Amino acid sequence: MNINELIAIVKKKIKSEIATQKIIVQDKSYLHKNHPGNQKDKFHLKIFIESDELKKISKIEANKKIYKTLSNEMSNFIHSIQILIN
Repeated sequence: MNINELIAIVKKKIKSEIATQKIIVQDKSYLHKNHPGNQKDKFHLKIFIESDELKKISKIEANKKIYKTLSNEMSNFIHSIQILIN
């Protein structure tokens, strides 16, 4: 899977499971290119989410909900994810 496909899937899945006003997904894999343990086919993503639904629950619960929504992608295509909720 390439990064553009992954970003499209991540956006679609989050939008289908969580009420969002805005979502931005960025590829940050280049920041980790020379790190030990970096894997060629696993990506590092930064996700900005504006969501009244997620703001009503704790940050831990919001992150759990996002991780559960992206469980397949986390297992197969995402090495690291940074989540910012506004």
